[in-house]
Amino acid sequence: MSDCRSRRRRRARMSGRQLLLLQAALAGGVVTALVIKELPGIMRELRIFRMTGGPGANRRYP
Repeated sequence: MSDCRSRRRRRARMSGRQLLLLQAALAGGVVTALVIKELPGIMRELRIFRMTGGPGANRRYP
């Protein structure tokens, strides 16, 4: 019985809160990497959007 308890204690090295923070940090890192990777394309799209007149250009470009 005591052997089973000691095994159970060794297994719980990380609390639920620590695991949640680790997952949040990992997800944040993935999102940051994706934004950095896509940043040149986003800037290009914004430049095209500004050249065509933005949201008020519906009269010129049907």
